Amino acid sequence: MSEALHALSPTSDARSGDRAGPMHITGAGAVTGYGWGRKRIWDGFLLGESAVKPVPGLDKYLDSPPYLSIITGSGDIRDGKSRFTQALRFSGREAIVDAQERGWSPGPVVGVIHSLALGDVETYRDYYRQEGDFAGTRRKLRSWLHMIPSTVIAMFMKEFEFHGPAMSVSATCASSNVGMLTAKSWIDSGIASDVVLLATDLSGIAENLPWFRDLGAAVLDLPPFDGCRPFQEGSRGFVGGEASVAMVLSKRPEGAYASVLGGAMTNDAYHAIALAPDNVEVFRCFREATVNAGVDPSEVAYINAHGPGTAQCDAAEAKVLDELFPDAKGIFSVKPLVGHCQAAAGAVEMLATLYAFETGSVPAPPQVAPGHPRLVDGYTRREPGLMLKSSLGMGGHNAVLVVDEPHT
Repeated sequence: MSEALHALSPTSDARSGDRAGPMHITGAGAVTGYGWGRKRIWDGFLLGESAVKPVPGLDKYLDSPPYLSIITGSGDIRDGKSRFTQALRFSGREAIVDAQERGWSPGPVVGVIHSLALGDVETYRDYYRQEGDFAGTRRKLRSWLHMIPSTVIAMFMKEFEFHGPAMSVSATCASSNVGMLTAKSWIDSGIASDVVLLATDLSGIAENLPWFRDLGAAVLDLPPFDGCRPFQEGSRGFVGGEASVAMVLSKRPEGAYASVLGGAMTNDAYHAIALAPDNVEVFRCFREATVNAGVDPSEVAYINAHGPGTAQCDAAEAKVLDELFPDAKGIFSVKPLVGHCQAAAGAVEMLATLYAFETGSVPAPPQVAPGHPRLVDGYTRREPGLMLKSSLGMGGHNAVLVVDEPHT
């Protein structure tokens, strides 16, 4: 690093000095492989049953129906024609209603952040498969407009008459955590009084599945507990998933499920897929998250891990647990239950943290093979302490959140 760049690089001490108050998660909504509505996924957590099932009709480029946690059914056609827009609008609406029922009311400036990776892939596919020329003789302007990622946010803002900042963020599998940290920066700086985080990924279509498999990370031909075993022997990778999750984030604590104390983001700057072998930036992300939150590592009870079941990611996060958090009770990943929901992964997994604070039980999947000695084995009573939500995305995108019980 040049001296000039080094001079511009803030230290952990400098960041800790700028620490602001907690950001409160006051409402949640979800559409997942379990069904439409937050209660469906919470029932899935309670029962410990996976939403990952074989899906007939998606084996066009595969040898057999793939195992996926896929969103089925439909929402309100008035929200749009695609599963993507219907799921996004449903989850966002549910989160706002939930927050209001828990005592939240919108502040003067409500912003919206949408975490996404590929966007509305079905609309893109259908649009470019239409016959006709590209001058627009058979393509409708409305179809083109709905392919623009900002359009769905604009229509969501219109429904609720929110006039704050609005934007999309994309950091592959870390997109949801990055969206949460962006929201906190808006709230801390006064840019927004409240933020609705939307995280949507419905990329489980036939055209995408071979690429996930060919990357060497996805397991499509095995049941979830056979193929995806985070922090356990015999794991072959992640199983696929889809989700649209929304959370209402506020500086005011009324009705909060949990409070985000701080967090951090880093990037490996190493490879399009693989983690840097030294794990330096992964470790730095965890360290700086605790510094930014103003907490001691000994206060951390659990890591709600990215835990995709791949050798690289699981080894890195297990090493972080062992070296940085020797006093923590354990580590877990809900990917065998919900699948890897890509851009929505961090958000759907954050629901497991909210569930743990709300019910007093960690909704970890059952252990099915020898694994890490501090792996949480199945539905387990939660011990007091902080929970870290980590996400390690392709391209070296690392993001960690420090989450606590509601601060009132």
